[in-house]
Amino acid sequence: MSVTRVQKEQVVELLNEKLSDHPSLYITDYKGLNVAEVSQLRQMLRDAGVEYRVVKNTLLKRAMETVGGFESSYDYLTGPTAVALSLDPSAAARAIKAFRKSSGQDLPVLKAAIIDGDLYEGSQIDALASLKSKDELLGEVVTLILSPIQHVVSALGSSGSNLLAIIESLQHRNEA
Repeated sequence: MSVTRVQKEQVVELLNEKLSDHPSLYITDYKGLNVAEVSQLRQMLRDAGVEYRVVKNTLLKRAMETVGGFESSYDYLTGPTAVALSLDPSAAARAIKAFRKSSGQDLPVLKAAIIDGDLYEGSQIDALASLKSKDELLGEVVTLILSPIQHVVSALGSSGSNLLAIIESLQHRNEA
């Protein structure tokens, strides 16, 4: 059964929305995975907040052309292709890496990743997986900002108790 023109347009429209809403796009080759493995991969990606879908290269390219900014990735749209879309730039790389480790194979093959408009080769999956999430980075910034304030409060607290001890000592002297 062939896909109608209307169905293709609907797929392209859906991909347009997904590409516009998700700053991270991973282009993978899933060839060599059986149905059970693909299901396991999908579950691991879903648990990481990543959407994974098999797409036709021509429809994905059409959506990329409409959204714009994906020109550097056109060369990777060959063979069987599935895309992983997420808000967290490293979530897909972490999940793919975890799946590879648990399955004992180097599948799926990461063809390329486009994160905030920058193209990364598939061989850079380790670097992508080590990226910190936005929440982790915000946590570190907050910790850095709060650290000096905590030291000041701590110093004031300890100085205040020393000051109080000195005042009490002086008061006892004056009474005696």
